[in-house]
Amino acid sequence: MGGESTTRTAPRRGGTGTGPVGSRTGQRLSGVAVALGLVLFLLGFGWGVVVYRPYTVPTSSMTPTIDAGNRVLAERTDGGDIRRGDVVVFKDTSWVTNALVVKRVVAVGGDTVSCCTKGRLTVNGKQIEEPYLPAGSVAESTNFPEVTVPKGRLFLLGDEREGSLDSTAHLTDAAQGTVSQNAVTARVDAVVWPLDGMLERPTGFETLGALSTPGPLRTILVLIVVGGVLVLGGGAYGPIAKRMGGRSRTRTEPAGAR
Repeated sequence: MGGESTTRTAPRRGGTGTGPVGSRTGQRLSGVAVALGLVLFLLGFGWGVVVYRPYTVPTSSMTPTIDAGNRVLAERTDGGDIRRGDVVVFKDTSWVTNALVVKRVVAVGGDTVSCCTKGRLTVNGKQIEEPYLPAGSVAESTNFPEVTVPKGRLFLLGDEREGSLDSTAHLTDAAQGTVSQNAVTARVDAVVWPLDGMLERPTGFETLGALSTPGPLRTILVLIVVGGVLVLGGGAYGPIAKRMGGRSRTRTEPAGAR
């Protein structure tokens, strides 16, 4: 009927568009973002797999730094790169058969170590501040005589000194409780479950020499996060542009219009 008037929405150009949505510049930037994001994400993930190994710590001998059942990331490293204060993963069959052990290095080859002087560990005649020990605890529950650590070996203690089967439990062994640095497979960088974050480097050992530097974990995490954001952001451009473009292209017009 000529007098009837109804309205409907119709695309500006008529029909339904099936081509890419958004401007060409936006589409190109979206593609670049996704491609770059994938590269960064895969680079970070691959780097992490190569450099780090995950471990679950089975005992409480490293409490409060690492509790029993905590999941840690340890940087694969050569034993020669280990420094005083490092928390390391190693395997020594004279300590435990077919199992990895996590302890803190307090003395390296050539050092002398003993306990206790005024309740503190002594390394090369210097009293060591150990803020990582449980609050109110002493460096050792039982004194031990001075040990000279042979070259290429390490003296290791747990942070929970009263319950840790560490070098002090092996003082009567031929190596006086020391472990070969070649037995070390990795250095713990962070507790990742629960998310306690990076381990702090113990400044109490700085007077004896340089401390180790943290591994590339922070850089790896940045690459993974930035890569993921770029992939998600680039991938979201198409749907967002389609939705916004669909709103701007619709209009009302008489039903009989062509």
